[in-house]
Amino acid sequence: MYDLIIRGGQVVTPGGVGNWDIAIAGEKIALIGDAGPNPHAGRVIDAGRKIVVPGGIEPHTHLNMTMAMEAGHRVRTMGPEVDTIGMAFGGTTTHLDFCFVNPSNDIPGAIARRAAQWKGRSLIDYSFHVALTGALPLATFDQLGDAIADGFPTFKVFTTGILPADPSRRHSMRLDHGRIHWAMGKLARHGGLMTVHAEDDELVQFNYERFIQEGRIDGIHLAQVHSNLSEQLSFTRIIELAAATGAAIYFVHVSAHEGAQAVAAARAGGRPVYAETLHQYACFNAEHYKLPRGFCYHTYPSLKFPEDQAALWDGLVNGGISAAATDEFPTTLEVKLRGSRIDDVTGGNVGAEARMGIIFTEGVVKRGMTLTRFAEVTATNAARIMGLYPRKGAIAPGSDADLCVIDPGMRKVLTREDFHVSDYSPWEGWEVHGWPVMTVLRGKVIVEDGRLGESAGYGQLIPRRIDPLILRRPVV
Repeated sequence: MYDLIIRGGQVVTPGGVGNWDIAIAGEKIALIGDAGPNPHAGRVIDAGRKIVVPGGIEPHTHLNMTMAMEAGHRVRTMGPEVDTIGMAFGGTTTHLDFCFVNPSNDIPGAIARRAAQWKGRSLIDYSFHVALTGALPLATFDQLGDAIADGFPTFKVFTTGILPADPSRRHSMRLDHGRIHWAMGKLARHGGLMTVHAEDDELVQFNYERFIQEGRIDGIHLAQVHSNLSEQLSFTRIIELAAATGAAIYFVHVSAHEGAQAVAAARAGGRPVYAETLHQYACFNAEHYKLPRGFCYHTYPSLKFPEDQAALWDGLVNGGISAAATDEFPTTLEVKLRGSRIDDVTGGNVGAEARMGIIFTEGVVKRGMTLTRFAEVTATNAARIMGLYPRKGAIAPGSDADLCVIDPGMRKVLTREDFHVSDYSPWEGWEVHGWPVMTVLRGKVIVEDGRLGESAGYGQLIPRRIDPLILRRPVV
């Protein structure tokens, strides 16, 4: 007897797309195929005229994180007990957040503290990247292998401080290239992956200095400070360091066509280079900063230009960009719009709930993205790159029963009432054609027809291990 059967839907699996039954026993998928006319099951759900895809994998979130955009404020982003509710309504079943390591702490302690913060608070499953920041003692890098063995194989670095240097207000998150090179060599030996926020720090910091001296301090100039050239220079340098060490890398939030081109060239040469972009980069550009609530769309690096949007969509639809992420940084509208200068606009936004619905509308409906590719960029590729596959990211026997059911016939203009996290969404007023209506996590229906079926604490910390093939060549 099965616990749950979902039947009648168009099911997207690693082997293709078809109208199959999905039979679930406990937390796992037991059968993809025909469960028979009168199957024995605790519940049978009719998914007729709907599409069933793997539960979404959100590879890039910043929940319960101290903000550093403004002096005198110790505001934190919303925590997992709030934001993962929105993720669940949006069809996402697993998210990856960050624990930060700086010169005053170590990797085991940072992981333990972050795990304690999440325990019993996340509605959906989760894991953490380890962010390596500042002038870390060399002994810290000796801890990388143990962290990988413990199920945390991904490590983030920043090549820039992002905001102007100001030791009185914030710690620099930048890791120098010597330490990046040193870490890459250790990750290559131990089976780890480096994820990179890549901008040229000298260029960004000079741009801040120049624009402030020239009086061009309004946030509408962010695209000139966090420029296309900055992305091009940094991507090229990081790719060369990775080639010298044999390391695999994953670029977070590609924002410019130069970044997309650098990734494509490295992959064409057989290098294990991967990249994500954000749905706000693909759907908004620097002109949106001029709107009354224009900084709602901002994250770091900045929004860019229409030609960059076209390159990002090409990478998502046709290959080259592996995943669609959000850089989730959830705050209230007041906090989000508190800054207005190039050096204090609040980064990030609340976008995870809308991620799968927006990519479906803009990718599948408007640009001809296949359902297989949709599943890849919203779930499967991130699961494979980050070491969650095949437990996560696939509708397959033996995988966790993590599912998102999309109603492709649902057409509406999104309003504030369609969202469940903050008092605003940057996607208010956006017209969608297709939207998640049911989310299943490890065999349990956690969202159904606008109703929440589980509470915070159902989510589990998931250990990860990256397939060695992912680390040797560009598999996805």
